[in-house]
Amino acid sequence: MRLLLVDDDPRFRALLRHHVSCGWTDADIVAYNPVIRGPLQPEFLAQGFDAVLLDHEWSGGAGLSWLRDLTARSGFAPVVFLSAAGDERMAAAARGAGAFAVIDKGKIDHDLLISAVGRASARQQEVQIAWRGSAGAREAQTFGGAYIKGYRRVRQIAAGSVSDLFLAESSQAGSLVVFKVTRDMRKSDGIDQSFSRFLQEYEIVRSIKHPNVVHILDLGVTDHYAYLVMEYFARGDLRSQIKGPLPPRQALEYCIAISHALAAIHTAGILHRDLKPGNVMIRDDGSLALIDFGLAKHRALEMEITDKGMIFGTPYYMSPEQGHGQPVDRRGDLYSLGVMLYEMLSGKKPFVADTAMAIIYKHARHPLPPLDASLQAYQPVLDRLLAKKPADRYQNASAVSEVLEDLLSAVKAAEKAA
Repeated sequence: MRLLLVDDDPRFRALLRHHVSCGWTDADIVAYNPVIRGPLQPEFLAQGFDAVLLDHEWSGGAGLSWLRDLTARSGFAPVVFLSAAGDERMAAAARGAGAFAVIDKGKIDHDLLISAVGRASARQQEVQIAWRGSAGAREAQTFGGAYIKGYRRVRQIAAGSVSDLFLAESSQAGSLVVFKVTRDMRKSDGIDQSFSRFLQEYEIVRSIKHPNVVHILDLGVTDHYAYLVMEYFARGDLRSQIKGPLPPRQALEYCIAISHALAAIHTAGILHRDLKPGNVMIRDDGSLALIDFGLAKHRALEMEITDKGMIFGTPYYMSPEQGHGQPVDRRGDLYSLGVMLYEMLSGKKPFVADTAMAIIYKHARHPLPPLDASLQAYQPVLDRLLAKKPADRYQNASAVSEVLEDLLSAVKAAEKAA
């Protein structure tokens, strides 16, 4: 038994868990706090759940409005509505809006709840079995030519020369996910290097368990395709936040989170090599996650995949050594972090030009434009992060975290004093 519970009260969620566990000892109840996470994504059908338990009210939200929206979605899981205590009018409205069953939240009838959940589960299983046997099911489970069970394709997000991105719903994860697929493009001298890199790099990234690194949910090969499944970020990436200068506190909090992610991947022997705002995603709760390790380099793979003299990455955020095709190490990622911090504080990139090579030249030869007088407290850390020579920079992400956390503490102290 797997249920999605939409409610913001942890005490009530615990009570419902107790009721349900009496009926199914191994029940899995996934809590969804609408106050923190906002509305369920419009493409989400809860197909990985037996039923959805929906509260009638929470701070800033009304369950009946949600109910009408969810039941209008073709294929959405059965919804058991938790009505206000003794409110027969609300209960009738919920039934009219398509609730599979209505339970009085004020005094939960245990037998009624267990019966409703059981019947909803049976209905959902029937619907899912019928869907899997339908003509449209195979098409909905095909991603760029690869047929992969357990995922429902919602739409294609992007198409590239190496891989395609899709938005999908995962039955196992019980959520929307991003599906990345690349084809095994055989060459006369063997397997395509980009395909090999896709498989090996993401297999390593999947082993990293850190809150500021993207969660890799699945990885595999089928029908000459490699596929990767990762968490979906409905709020988008950090680019949407940097429309101008950010408050120093917010800029520091963002960069501390990113530095923690870099410390985790560097400890695992991975260099990102393409750190930029577009590769830092924002979760529903506001936390950050580093993504897109397609250009990453792992020390364990250096004998198998080499690229000496080749330039990877984004010029605006690229270290001088990377821009000139020289060997890079973790200090190159720290340089990219410095560019991001500069941009967040000033609202502009430190080096711009009309061509990529001109930008690369400026990174290597031009002095760093100073920050405004009001931001001089951050100039020393930026001067070191953006030093031309790697030896003059901070030597690891943990050292950067410590410096940024000290600056953040000073900002908080100033705010408190004011």
